Amino acid sequence: MTQLEAARAGVVTPAMERVAAREGRAPEEIRSAIAAGRIVIPANVHHLAPEWGGDGSGRLDPLGIGRTLRVKVNANLGTSPDHSCKEEEEIKMNLAIRYGADAVMDLSTGGDLDGIRAHLIAHASVPLGTVPIYEMVQHRPIESLTVGEILAVIEKQARQGVDFFTIHAGILREHIPLAARRLAGIVSRGGSLLAAWMVHHGRQNPLYEEFDAICDIMRTHDVSFSLGDGLRPGCLADASDEAQFAELRTIGGLVQRARARGCQVIVEGPGHVPFDQIERNMRLEEELCDGAPFYVLGPVVIDVAPGYDHITSAIGATAAAYHGASFLCYVTPTEHLGLPGPDDVREGVVAHRIAAHAADVARGLAGSRERDDAISRARVAFDWEAQMKLALDPTRAREIRKDAGGDEDYCSMCGREWCAVRRSREVLRGFAGAPAEAAPDS
Repeated sequence: MTQLEAARAGVVTPAMERVAAREGRAPEEIRSAIAAGRIVIPANVHHLAPEWGGDGSGRLDPLGIGRTLRVKVNANLGTSPDHSCKEEEEIKMNLAIRYGADAVMDLSTGGDLDGIRAHLIAHASVPLGTVPIYEMVQHRPIESLTVGEILAVIEKQARQGVDFFTIHAGILREHIPLAARRLAGIVSRGGSLLAAWMVHHGRQNPLYEEFDAICDIMRTHDVSFSLGDGLRPGCLADASDEAQFAELRTIGGLVQRARARGCQVIVEGPGHVPFDQIERNMRLEEELCDGAPFYVLGPVVIDVAPGYDHITSAIGATAAAYHGASFLCYVTPTEHLGLPGPDDVREGVVAHRIAAHAADVARGLAGSRERDDAISRARVAFDWEAQMKLALDPTRAREIRKDAGGDEDYCSMCGREWCAVRRSREVLRGFAGAPAEAAPDS
């Protein structure tokens, strides 16, 4: 049984118990939410560690994704036709996990895709996702792709142990004229490939037509759907348009079809959205997709900051997570400019880890502020080592502290004599525990 089928049968699996322990929740609470489709555990049985129900030598530590849980962050990895090295991808993956990524996606389009994917799965302790259509077209034009080849690649990657697939089944032939009205058109690689296939053949999206067959493959290995938004807006001018929402309505129907066949489902969300439209987008996804966990790329809230899009994305991601998104896809400083390297991966992960944590605190998630309060106590006590250990990026904090200088009981921003923390501690020491004085009459 898949995690969804087990949950519906009233069974608490070892993976559900592990997720409950990681989240500080009751196992039955996790099971009930999975049965309703509100929580997903992306855990291919071939990748899942044996102690949590895997069928082999996998290393995956199961992870829960859902609105009532801690917001999760994904880091995209991947080679290009111009640069491919599986060892470098492993370095980037380990770096992403070190700095707080909860999952990774291999979006490789160049080199030995099978070898890269197998290498990452063998070393990944977190869920790993792919976009299977990238492999389908690596050595052939999209127009020549057949249904048999589509299903064969999906089956192969499922057997390898991929935990979740981005499947662009929601973009339909009738949506393409809507995209023609846009400023940026179709910016999703998967969406543009399928649009080209549909126009060339004069037929419907093959991923939509073969959706039930795809479900059956994914159910066998318990691969989760990440229903891709092939018509996500690629600039502010295209946000919240009819093309985007027409696809989202189709995806809502696919959510129900996938669940009916025993498959877990995540829904992917928009890319570029003005800040004031984010809440509406999150509410609409929840309504149309029956509360399926929402996986958003940003959203990027302005278009004029190339080189800083990890910041523009983190701003939107905080709002999206506060209003209901469960899973944040990081954006790096190289977005729109080039393939990210290790330093870009670190910057992107930390920015979106900050966004996720900010949303958890704002939502009042149990225990989410404990770390913030602990680092505040360390600051007041001038306990620099505790501050470093509690920081989201301890390495960066240590680098800045070392370069900036200062003594044990002050930093270089104010110096000893101007340090407000030292002065405040001295002034208020006598008031600790004393009742507050009544305000004078006006």
